[in-house]
Amino acid sequence: MSLLIRGGTVVNAEGEARADVYCEGGKIKAVGANLEAPSGARVVDAGGQYVMPGGIDPHTHMQLPFMGTVASEDFFSGTAAGLAGGTTMIIDFVIPAPQTSLLSAYDQWREWAEKSCADYSFHVAVTWWSDKVREEMGVLAREKGVNSFKHFMAYKNAIMVPDENLVLSFARCLELGAIPTVHAENGELVYHLQAEVLKKGITGPEGHPMSRPPEVEGEAANRAIRVAQVIGNPLYIVHNSCKEAVEAITRARNEGQRVYGEVLAGHLLIDDSVYRHPDFAVAAAHVMSPPFRPKENQEILWRALQSGNLHTTATDHCCFCADQKAAGKNDFTKIPNGTGGVEDRMSVLWHHGVGMGRLTPSEFVRVTSTAAAQIFNIYPRKGAVAVGADADIVVWDPKATRTISVKTHHQKVDYNIFEGMVVTGNASVTISQGKVVYEKGELKVERGAGRYIDRPTFPAMFDAVAKVNALRAPKPVNRAKADKAAE
Repeated sequence: MSLLIRGGTVVNAEGEARADVYCEGGKIKAVGANLEAPSGARVVDAGGQYVMPGGIDPHTHMQLPFMGTVASEDFFSGTAAGLAGGTTMIIDFVIPAPQTSLLSAYDQWREWAEKSCADYSFHVAVTWWSDKVREEMGVLAREKGVNSFKHFMAYKNAIMVPDENLVLSFARCLELGAIPTVHAENGELVYHLQAEVLKKGITGPEGHPMSRPPEVEGEAANRAIRVAQVIGNPLYIVHNSCKEAVEAITRARNEGQRVYGEVLAGHLLIDDSVYRHPDFAVAAAHVMSPPFRPKENQEILWRALQSGNLHTTATDHCCFCADQKAAGKNDFTKIPNGTGGVEDRMSVLWHHGVGMGRLTPSEFVRVTSTAAAQIFNIYPRKGAVAVGADADIVVWDPKATRTISVKTHHQKVDYNIFEGMVVTGNASVTISQGKVVYEKGELKVERGAGRYIDRPTFPAMFDAVAKVNALRAPKPVNRAKADKAAE
C-alpha cells in the first residue's frame, strides 16, 4: 500500500518546512514539495497541520507482574492507546525475578508482546548478579537487539540492586556497548522511612511521598552518576521528578559526563497535593515512584527540558485499577505503584509545552521522539520524517481541542491522571508502518501488527566515551631507568 500525506508542514528535530510525504512498503520514500500521488495511493490531507515523526515512549510497563498483581494494560490495548495519542513505538521493560534467567524472562515478555499493534522494544532489568547473568547480558546484547539494561536502586527485598552489583553490571554494560539505566531512589532510606511513617499511624496514600522525599532521589541519582563516571559509562536516568535529581544531572553534564535524563509528562504537570485527596481511590490512583512532587519542582523540570539537561519524555505507563490499588487500603506500602499516560503524553506536552512557549514544534519532536531514537540507537529509522525512515508518522492538528477523560480514553484502566484537562493540539491521523491506524477519533489497529525492533549496541556516544576512557586510563610509573641509574 502507498500513501501520500499532502499539504502539511513537516517537523523534525532540526527544523520545519512545508512538504509532502510519500510512503510505500512501510517506508518513507520521498519528502518534498508538490509530490504526485501514484495511481491507487491513499491521500491524507494535512493542510494546516504538522507532519511529525510518531512519538516514542521509552518507558512503559505493559502487563507487568508487580506487587502481587498484574498491570491491567496489556501490549495490545496499551500500544493501541499509544497510537490514538500519536505514539507509534514503546520501549518496555523485561524485569526478571531475582535468581531467574534474563533470557527466559526476555522470551516471556516477547511472547506477551506478540499481540502489540505498534512497534516495540525492550530494556532488560538486572535484578541480581552471577556469572550466568553476565553471560546472558552478552547474549541479549549480541543476539537479541538489547542495548540498555535497567537497574532499580529502590524496592528493597524485591528487585533492588545493591551497589556491588551496580558496579559489576555497569562494567559489563561498558564492555557490551550497552547503556545502563537506573531508577534512582535510595532503597535503604525508603525502606527505613516507610517503617517510620507507618509507626506514626500514617497508613494512607499521603504516606507515600513522605517515605520517598526528593533527597532519596537526588542521592541515588548522584551515586549512579559517580559510579558511571568511575567505570566510564554513559548513563540514562529514568523519571527524574525533582530539583535534586536535575541538579545532579546538570552538574555531571557540566563536568563533561554523558548523562541523559528522562522526565514523565505527569511529573511536569501534577503535584503532590493529589495524595491528600479525601477519596482514597483518587489518592491511591496517583501512587507511583518517584511520587508526584511539590509544585515548585515542575518549572525546574520544564527548564531542564528546555536547556537540554533532560532529554526525553515518557510516561512510566503502568496501570492498576481501583480494586488493585485497594490492596493498600490500610498500608500505603502495599498500593501497587503505577499510573497511566501513554495515550495523553503527546497532547499534554504540546498544550503545556508548545502552547505556552516552553517548546518549539521542533523541540517537541526532539523530546517526544528523536532524542529517544538517538540515545537508544534506532535513529534515523525512527524519530525522523526522512527518506528511508520507517513510515511511523503523526499528522498533528495544533488547533484541535479535547477534554481528557477516563470516559473517552482507550487506556485499559479506570482512571486518568489528567482527568478533565482541556488540551489544544492532538493527533488527527496516526500512521504506523505506512498504514493509517488512527483517524477522526477511530482506531483501525491490527492485533499483532507491531514488530520487535532490534537496537544495535555501541551507539555513537560510545565512540566519544572510548576516547575519554583511553585518555584517563591509569598508567604505571616506569622506574626501571631510575633503578638502573642508581646501581
